[in-house]
Amino acid sequence: MSYVGPDFEPPRPPRHPLRGPLTVAVAALVPGALIGWLVWQTVGDSGGDAQASPSSTSSPWGKPASPGASDDGKEQPGGAGGTGDSEKPGGSPSASAPAASGSLKGKVVVIDPGHNPGNFQHTSEINQQVNIGTNSKECDTTGTATNDGYTEAKFTLDVARRMRTVLEKEGATVKFTQDGDRSWGPCVDERAEIGNKADADAVVSIHADGAGAGNRGFHVILPGSVHSGAADTRPIVASSRELGERVAGGFLRVTGSAPSNYIGDGTGLDVRKDLGGLNLSTVPKVFIECGNMRDSKDAAQLTSSAWRQKAAQGISDGIASFLKK
Repeated sequence: MSYVGPDFEPPRPPRHPLRGPLTVAVAALVPGALIGWLVWQTVGDSGGDAQASPSSTSSPWGKPASPGASDDGKEQPGGAGGTGDSEKPGGSPSASAPAASGSLKGKVVVIDPGHNPGNFQHTSEINQQVNIGTNSKECDTTGTATNDGYTEAKFTLDVARRMRTVLEKEGATVKFTQDGDRSWGPCVDERAEIGNKADADAVVSIHADGAGAGNRGFHVILPGSVHSGAADTRPIVASSRELGERVAGGFLRVTGSAPSNYIGDGTGLDVRKDLGGLNLSTVPKVFIECGNMRDSKDAAQLTSSAWRQKAAQGISDGIASFLKK
């Protein structure tokens, strides 16, 4: 998602990934993040097939990727880019049946695919103001898109469906905030409410950024400590940080993608206090920006079916690691 629209602010200027003061928690992650970034630099910008060198040193986030594996911008969606989308939903798509066995048996995961493919046809509805705890913002936006018209909403649904398959195989009960089964929305406050009502053990919101060309890499957004109005994130700040660190580690390890070069000072982590989806959550929750749709190299990854499968696996691995702790 780009930094325009509900829960967002204008893009921040690019920053050198090693510059700026770090918090104690972020500092603890810097070695792993930098190793991942250096590995990425070593293998070169290899697009959707980016891999970590098999001989490189493992970071605290986990082992390198294995070789050989093949709230937002208001742009109107263009043509349908990308290939190899996962299957369309059927039956009751917003929740899975509880699995009978598996290492995640009894765990509930809510996946929040950012935006909705139908939002662009319902601008008046998604522009309505909703209470995000600290103030009011727009219900939702259309999301961003690649320069060739592959939309963020299409990307997030595809990755989310792939994640559902992975997590259900491990025994988790998986619920969606939306699965292309409604004409628009839900609004950001309802997205948070869905996770809360499910009493989810973990919630992950899937997105892709819409920053300027040259801004590359992924970052995970963590809730800051907010206690204002209807928002009180204090009980979930620590658990959400652990979830976010594990998701970042799984994503880096499986995709070989580098942490963002424009947000997070090279850690792949960013703390926000202005996101309704986080501010209103009462369960551990993070957002992940999987890459920048407006950068041609990141876009080549995001539109690759094989890379989206890696993204789904990496995020799922991070969730599973968090839930098994």
